[in-house]
Amino acid sequence: MPLFSWLRRHIVHTKANNHSQAGPGRKVQPEQTHVLDRAVSVNDRIAWFQKQFHDDADVVIQYFTHSCGTPCALLFIRGLIDQETVQKEVLQAALAIEASNTADFCRQMFDEHHLPVTGIQLSPSLNQGLLSILEGHALLLVEGDCRVLDLPVTSYPKRAIDEAPNESVIRGPREAFIENLQVNTTLIRRRLKTPDLKLEYMKIGRHSRTDVAISYVQGICKPELVQEVKRRLSQIELDGIMGSSYIEEFIEDNPYSPFPQMQYTERPDVVCASLLEGRVAILVDGTPIALLAPVTFFMLMQSAEDYYQRFISSTWIRWIRFAFIFISLLLPSTYIAVTTVHPEIIPKRLLITITSSREVVPFPALIEAFMMELAFEALREAAIRIPKSIGQAVSIIGALIIGTAAVQAGIVSAAMVIIVALTGIASFIIPHYDLGLAFRLLRFPIMILAGMYGLIGIACGLILIYLHLLSLRSFGTPYLTPLTPLSFSDWKDTFVRVPWWFMRRRPSLPSTGTQREPKHTRGWAQQEEEDGD
Repeated sequence: MPLFSWLRRHIVHTKANNHSQAGPGRKVQPEQTHVLDRAVSVNDRIAWFQKQFHDDADVVIQYFTHSCGTPCALLFIRGLIDQETVQKEVLQAALAIEASNTADFCRQMFDEHHLPVTGIQLSPSLNQGLLSILEGHALLLVEGDCRVLDLPVTSYPKRAIDEAPNESVIRGPREAFIENLQVNTTLIRRRLKTPDLKLEYMKIGRHSRTDVAISYVQGICKPELVQEVKRRLSQIELDGIMGSSYIEEFIEDNPYSPFPQMQYTERPDVVCASLLEGRVAILVDGTPIALLAPVTFFMLMQSAEDYYQRFISSTWIRWIRFAFIFISLLLPSTYIAVTTVHPEIIPKRLLITITSSREVVPFPALIEAFMMELAFEALREAAIRIPKSIGQAVSIIGALIIGTAAVQAGIVSAAMVIIVALTGIASFIIPHYDLGLAFRLLRFPIMILAGMYGLIGIACGLILIYLHLLSLRSFGTPYLTPLTPLSFSDWKDTFVRVPWWFMRRRPSLPSTGTQREPKHTRGWAQQEEEDGD
């Protein structure tokens, strides 16, 4: 015990995440134990591990003795390892080793690795062994040898690969990411069978030590983009990372902007397509959501379905999205402006209809719109949070009942109910949830400007939003690319979606601008035309 007291006083605490100071209550101990790293006694080293874990009941210490008389011990955490592998491939295999003495047994175990387990390593220190146990490995200690055998026998519970619930498509693949990082990287590698696909790993979080993978295609992605992503990730200092959204808030360029500056997806096909455009994907263990950087406003307006449908229908759907963005943002404000400040621009018959519907309403149009919009937002949030079996019924029936009752009670006008309903439908058309949420938030200040200054207030609000979008950057890429800076060559996949055989080059800013496909991918059609002539 005096040895351990002296050791604890002289421990040098280091960061689990690169270089930060250890927080209060942190169990990760020194980088080196100096004395016990060279100890050959199993009991002394087991006592050190027990001291680190204190009274943790999940830590299992399995003692056994080889036939040559050598005491051994196996350490692991219950629930993080594969019990069958430990039983058959470790314990039984270790007992089956033919050795006449301890030295011969240690040579076969540590030097020749006679255990049938792949990925076996020697831990350089007890502290590294402690971290390995927390990651789901097993440690094997042998009396008479100071080395520690690190056995990767991790087995986490995981759910099956299913369809992406928030990014459904008609013709595309149905696979989606799950919470296991290894499975997610496998889904990417299955689609991109190239040695240029690179995956770099790091651990973030002092206590969680969450595995984070950075994925990119070498030769397509700009090296400075990869370095910038790694630089920002390496400077994250947090107790734990529970999801990719934690990382997004740390590495986005402008955290005070309502607009998202990173794209998230749970579809491996979307990630692979983005990697082939020169972007970087960030995958986090424990979450099915991957982050993509950089991103532009027009990328967020695209859906995976755009690339699985024919280009004509995809272009038409994109035009509808752009039209309904303005409806989602400006329809209530325009109604407030023309009914409150500019009634003279409304046709006479329509003005009579609107006036007659509002003559019993005791509130001005601005207050009326605020009441209805807030009620709609509450219904939308309730439909998301309550169980799915009743969520749809509550949202639809609640909207119908509340809207009808409000009109009959004379609290709101029928025209305002129609306006709010159309606005809500328009907001659902935006493919990216966070982008739609940004427009929903901006709708309220524009409504205030419309109620105070009419159409001039709306114009001022749009100018401020446009200036803000101009100032945004996503890892150095302007947010409104390719509109500003202007790049006509990239318009082929912005306002329209041209055929695949016409998109010969990759986007210029995120990638190196290399050629995507040969110039004559439909050469057979050209040859048939020449033969017909």
